[in-house]
Amino acid sequence: MNETSQTFQERKNIPEQYLWKLKDIYPSEELWEKDFQAIPGYVDQIQQYRGCVADTAENLYNTLDLQNKTSEILERVAAYAMLHRDKNTADQHNQGLSDRAVALSVQVESRLSFIMPEILELVPEKLESFLAEDGRLQKYRHFLENLQRQRNHFRSPEEEEIMALTGEMAQAPGTIFSLLTNADMEFPEIEAAGEKIRLTQGNFIDFMQNPVREVRQNAFNSLYETFAASSNTIGATYSSSIKADLFQARVRRYDSALEAALDPDNLPVSFYDRLLESVHRHLPAVHRYMELKKKRLGVDELRAYDLYLPLTGESNWKPTIEVAQQTVINGLSVMGEEYTALLEKGFRNRWLDVYETKGKRSGAYSMGVYGIHPYVLLNYQPSMENVFTIAHEMGHALHSHYTNETQPYVYSHYPILLAEVASTVNEALLFHHLLAQAEPDEKAALLEKNLEQFRTTVFRQILFAEFEQKIHAMAEAGEPLTPARFSEVYGKLLEEYYGPHLVLDDHIRGEWARIPHFYSAFYVYKYATGFSAAIAISEMVLKEGKGFVDRYVEFLKSGGSDYPLETLRKAGVDLASGEPVDKALDLFEQRLEEFEQSFLT
Repeated sequence: MNETSQTFQERKNIPEQYLWKLKDIYPSEELWEKDFQAIPGYVDQIQQYRGCVADTAENLYNTLDLQNKTSEILERVAAYAMLHRDKNTADQHNQGLSDRAVALSVQVESRLSFIMPEILELVPEKLESFLAEDGRLQKYRHFLENLQRQRNHFRSPEEEEIMALTGEMAQAPGTIFSLLTNADMEFPEIEAAGEKIRLTQGNFIDFMQNPVREVRQNAFNSLYETFAASSNTIGATYSSSIKADLFQARVRRYDSALEAALDPDNLPVSFYDRLLESVHRHLPAVHRYMELKKKRLGVDELRAYDLYLPLTGESNWKPTIEVAQQTVINGLSVMGEEYTALLEKGFRNRWLDVYETKGKRSGAYSMGVYGIHPYVLLNYQPSMENVFTIAHEMGHALHSHYTNETQPYVYSHYPILLAEVASTVNEALLFHHLLAQAEPDEKAALLEKNLEQFRTTVFRQILFAEFEQKIHAMAEAGEPLTPARFSEVYGKLLEEYYGPHLVLDDHIRGEWARIPHFYSAFYVYKYATGFSAAIAISEMVLKEGKGFVDRYVEFLKSGGSDYPLETLRKAGVDLASGEPVDKALDLFEQRLEEFEQSFLT
């Protein structure tokens, strides 16, 4: 198969082994519809406990058990619809399935909103007596204790029902952004090497790595001009998302949207502030890295469209998807036979949707489906970067697999704070494997790849995180939210993070307009914390071998059964101390020095 011709071909022409096997969830849409129609009946059963959830230990158990069984089916229904939608966001039938699933989720949440306030009527002593009386409730101990911890942020049953009804509206900005940027936006063709190629969000980074500067500049300007043409719409959409965050926080009696976002993980605002402070202490190293880029590229002005161009030259490695998958398996062999066998199973049994096609959602993600198996979306292009993407997403997938195989449904969703740990451990181990067998020029290329990973996963994500903090603080202070204001704040952060060697223009100041993660507020900082924890774990895997691997797999099996910082401590990482972040950033500086030395030998 010609790997370079996969972009935008008709989905129907792609061989089956490269497509998701969604029939593992439901063999037919009719069976999906059957579960969809059955869910309101399950909700009716739970409604029978309304007003008496906390009367007896048995009532409490029955309510929770029915609720979780209903949520498991609802999640399966929603996953099937979302995965179908994302394979072609322009397909109105699949969009309809997704819309129906979202509406049903809101309806279920609304009708079951009485449960939490009723449980919170239990004083801690009464709850403890229920846990002692009915052993079946022990399964829900952590869930119930965490609920008690947050009791001041829940409202009356009637108010909770109103809050639940706002769910679909709260999701609307993100949905609008996704449809606008994935389905409606049409990017121009870019001429490269005498050939005109349609620019997409999926191949944008490939253009940014083109050795011809004019090609990079044309692609960069074309993408950002397309976004700029919709800046008012995107600005209003993002502003609506921020206002929804503020509404939720205020109703829940939090002092800020940031506090509201951190509390589910039992984290104080000081944790977020300390993370930003750690990154700021290491910004001089980023400035040094930018200076090196400018010098090695030999440009008078370093521009944003130069940042992704490898200083070590364009890689000639264009692996097929099969070679990429085998490379990942080999790189993670240190994890043992069980882990690599699961990787092979996922590749063989069509957990992955591999190639970019018209209308397919951009980027990459993994989604666990409880009781089935994980699914991974790719938009594969033959490059080293995409090999690391496979390792990353399969880290998520195996984390979901281990959790779902071990935990009851109530703890099947590992906290988002932990979500990037397994994925980045995979990348770190793959990096070590490739570095160990690399020739000197290949070693320099891998070091550069690792530096770029630090730049984009830690420094860039914390820049995003600080932008979110500042913008939400502006909104909380009643300041106007406009595209110009967004660009002004974003531009000042770019200056601070990248230093004097990067020349900024209006296009890159408007980069905020193309970041989908901003529609899940205060999410991106978790990439940096997950990356830092993963660096610590990968070092221990390499040093201690099987003994630590077994301990790490227990971490993967933990899911949401404890607070995230406690779960990480079981894997030997104390993220609250700040030490893993500082050590990871020290490693960035060390590898920058190694990279600088590679140009002197």
